[in-house]
Amino acid sequence: MLGEKVLMKGNEAIGEAAIRAGCQLYFAYPITPQSELPQYLARRMPEEGRVFLQAESEIAAINMVYGAAGTGARVMTSSSSPGISLKQEGISYIAGAELPCVIVNIVRGGPGLGGIQPAQSDYFQATKGGGHGDYRLIVLAPASVQEMVDLTILAFDLADKYRNPVMILGDGVLGQMMEPVEFKAVEPANIPKPWATTGRKGREKNIVNSLYLDPSRLEEHNRHLQEKYKQIAENEVRYDSYRSEDAEVLVVAYGITARIARTAVEMARADGLAAGLLRPITLFPFPADAIAQAAEGAEALLTVELSAGQMVEDVRLAVNGKKPVYFYGRTGGMMPTPEEVYREILKVAGKEVAE
Repeated sequence: MLGEKVLMKGNEAIGEAAIRAGCQLYFAYPITPQSELPQYLARRMPEEGRVFLQAESEIAAINMVYGAAGTGARVMTSSSSPGISLKQEGISYIAGAELPCVIVNIVRGGPGLGGIQPAQSDYFQATKGGGHGDYRLIVLAPASVQEMVDLTILAFDLADKYRNPVMILGDGVLGQMMEPVEFKAVEPANIPKPWATTGRKGREKNIVNSLYLDPSRLEEHNRHLQEKYKQIAENEVRYDSYRSEDAEVLVVAYGITARIARTAVEMARADGLAAGLLRPITLFPFPADAIAQAAEGAEALLTVELSAGQMVEDVRLAVNGKKPVYFYGRTGGMMPTPEEVYREILKVAGKEVAE
């Protein structure tokens, strides 16, 4: 498989990438549309002599991640929207204790149990904390099966580098679709973990904890965390742009929606309308400066999402009222067509839309 292109489903590609990134333990619970990921790892992890465990619940799974991450091992869990909601208390504990791990969310429609079709309506939950307290996850948003591989490998390195949970935010389309992927040789980052609870072995004991009963110490800890998030925002922004340099209308979209939007941009260009696309790859840290810079020459921006409008708030903050920001979204698992997005681009540009 190494160096050759193979056809893989997105969920399974994440699993194989995690193995190649050195994931030692995986704890999860099945839920559509990510169930192929635990199914794949149920076979592959034992083959590699590593730990696969289907927990009795999502809550149990995330707390197993907490314990395993505390030993310094590379560890991952995965779920879909309602299951990620159940994990939120544990995710907050892990972030508070500064433990590295990777969390995969293959998003489905909501609220509530919703449906099993794709959505992007977990953006707020992923990028604004989700659980209690002032914490942030690093959030990576793939737009192809190949990126699901590449960003999963990156996720483990970023988690170790910053001692912070990293979330892969995909959706039901990316999880279920099949595309050719290439696996390259991986050298996982060998980052020392002197904080890990590996047994005392003659040194001072390590304590993994997020409980600070002294408010002054808790504030000090929070200031430390915020400084870390600032460093992440300065060093780890990732995005992709397509024909945005001279764009009259700048479209902002991520994940599978960005692929639809790119086709719409090409349709607009073919009709003589200068449209462009900026695709955030990191949702936190958000590429606010890149969007602001790309928007300088544009007349207006259009944010396209599989939600009622979530990332659009960060886009509006990025341009700070200097340019109008419009929104187009589909919800409930419905997908926009390139033609729909193209019509929205025409509306934003003030062009006549043919019925």
